[in-house]
Amino acid sequence: MRHRQRGMTFLGLLIVLAFVGAVGYAGVRLFPVYLNYMKLTSSLKAVATEYKGGGGDEASIRASLARRWNIEDITGIDYKDVEIKKENGELALHAAYDDKVPYIGNVSLTVSFDTTVKIE
Repeated sequence: MRHRQRGMTFLGLLIVLAFVGAVGYAGVRLFPVYLNYMKLTSSLKAVATEYKGGGGDEASIRASLARRWNIEDITGIDYKDVEIKKENGELALHAAYDDKVPYIGNVSLTVSFDTTVKIE
C-alpha cells in the first residue's frame, strides 16, 4: 500500500473534463444571447441620449428604436414590445423578455432579461 498517493485517477479526470466541457458548451451557446442583450441595452441608451432633455414623443422614440433595431439586428424582442412610460415626470424605456436557446437534445437554456433606461 502506498502511504502517499498523489494525483487524480483517469476516471476522476474524465468526470472533471465532462463537467468543464458541459459548462463551457453552455457558455458558448449563451454568448450570442448576451451579445444580443448588450446590443439592446446600447440601443436603448443611445435613444435615451438622443432624446435627452425632452422633446420626444412616443412615435418619434419608436421610430428611432426601429431604426436602431434594423441596424443592430436585435432579436428576441421587437422594438414594439419596449414599454415607454412616464416615471416622476421623466420618460423611461423598459424592455423585459426571455430568450431560450437549445442546449443538448430536448434540454434548453432560458435566460430572463429586464432593463430600464431613463430619458433625462
